[in-house]
Amino acid sequence: MNTSTIVQKLWNYCNVLRDDGMSYGDYVEQLTYLLFLKMADERTKPPYHQPSPVPEQYGWPSLIKQDGDELFDHYRHTLEALGNQQGLLGLIFNKSQNKFQDPAKLRRLVVDLIDKEQWVSMSADVKGDAYEGLLEKNAQDTKSGAGQYFTPRPLIQAIVDVMAPKPGETVSDPACGTGGFLLAAHDYVVKHNPHLTKDQRKKLKEETFKGWELVQATARLCAMNMLLHGIGSQDFEPVEVKDSLAADRFDLVLTNPPSARRAARRLWAEREKSARSATSSSAATSGPPPRTSSSTSSST
Repeated sequence: MNTSTIVQKLWNYCNVLRDDGMSYGDYVEQLTYLLFLKMADERTKPPYHQPSPVPEQYGWPSLIKQDGDELFDHYRHTLEALGNQQGLLGLIFNKSQNKFQDPAKLRRLVVDLIDKEQWVSMSADVKGDAYEGLLEKNAQDTKSGAGQYFTPRPLIQAIVDVMAPKPGETVSDPACGTGGFLLAAHDYVVKHNPHLTKDQRKKLKEETFKGWELVQATARLCAMNMLLHGIGSQDFEPVEVKDSLAADRFDLVLTNPPSARRAARRLWAEREKSARSATSSSAATSGPPPRTSSSTSSST
């Protein structure tokens, strides 16, 4: 199944859930939780045989065997329990909530859509691009506020091409949003260095890229986006929810920081209001409104 087919399949189901009042953003979040649980279970089986970071009582098989109200209750308890875990589990599930209204629709998403696919065995390009396709559709459909976390991909690619990251260089984004700059940098390194060693590939996965994000929900999407593209692990969190000013030093910083456009407009409105009530001389000194650059109107 190609990327566009998977995106369309998952997005069509979102339209069903909208009848229950679930927003596009809520749908992508719920999909994130369920995809993580499914992939963690897949990695415990051949040929991977990896231990699951998810406690057995909350693993994917425990969801599959439930139905109706029992599934609803179990899913809610699973989100609460995993949100209290440390490491990558905590990052993905922190403050998570069940946004489904109908147990039958949750069951359909679990059984008919997610369980029928083998996500780990898909290439990173297919599953990662499919997830990013959902993020882009969400940004296009919500429009208002989407710029807080979604920078146009052509702009990202242009900046990465100019900076030309190299193997061994560490890359950060202090306003990472859903991880667009970090993923583009990863793709650039892989594309321009086709003969990376095993150690270099391991460093790309667990030591090279790091993002910071202030909003927990956006950081969750970023972590899942990067995991699906092959970046990060249970031992390495590719994004942190905290002030990026406390970050370590990196070789490259790739970012499109949030602008102060809204704050600038508010400030200018306040100045105009003050000017109207002041003397004509003070009004004359208020000056033109602050200028903002469209290239810095959003974070990644």
